[in-house]
Amino acid sequence: MAEQLAHRDLRNRSAEILRDVAAGASYEITNHGEVVAMLTPPAPDGRLRVRRATVRRPFAEIRRACCAESTQSALDDLRGER
Repeated sequence: MAEQLAHRDLRNRSAEILRDVAAGASYEITNHGEVVAMLTPPAPDGRLRVRRATVRRPFAEIRRACCAESTQSALDDLRGER
């Protein structure tokens, strides 16, 4: 099982952690307690493991969201909150 590591620790101890990964260790990188990335050694042949992309539905079939408020109006409201 991979050890969890906060992103701050990765930043502060990157050289040590990369040596561990090179030796075979794996880490789950967290941000505010949520796992956001995996840091693992490369495949034995040195190549990245790439999965072929799949399309579940053509983009043209995705319905557009509509909103009663215009984008400009929403942005104006947000800018007024600064």
